[in-house]
Amino acid sequence: MPHGAQKLFGWFGGQGVDETGTYFVTVYSLPGYLALIAGLVEFFGGMALALGLATRLAAGMIVVLMAVAIIEVHWASGFFWSQGGFEYPLLWALIAFSFLLRGGGRYSLDAALGVEL
Repeated sequence: MPHGAQKLFGWFGGQGVDETGTYFVTVYSLPGYLALIAGLVEFFGGMALALGLATRLAAGMIVVLMAVAIIEVHWASGFFWSQGGFEYPLLWALIAFSFLLRGGGRYSLDAALGVEL
């Protein structure tokens, strides 16, 4: 959620959507609109995953986002996060993938609502 808040709202030292979009274009040659998509998935998907609300849907979106981050941004820097590598986004992708497979569990809002998304 904090990384999404940086991208969407400029909180926690972030730049907001417009500047992050410009950064995506100039540094990574990615479309600027991906800053909005990434921010939405990170913030609202992270919130949904933390609450266990629409857990599998949120986890699936996070897995896709982390796969794009690994391939398009971090792969060229190698494995280790300390050198800008893909270690950290891979960790989050694997964690999200486990929620995608297993769901939110009995203490999730999904379970309380009797819904399994």
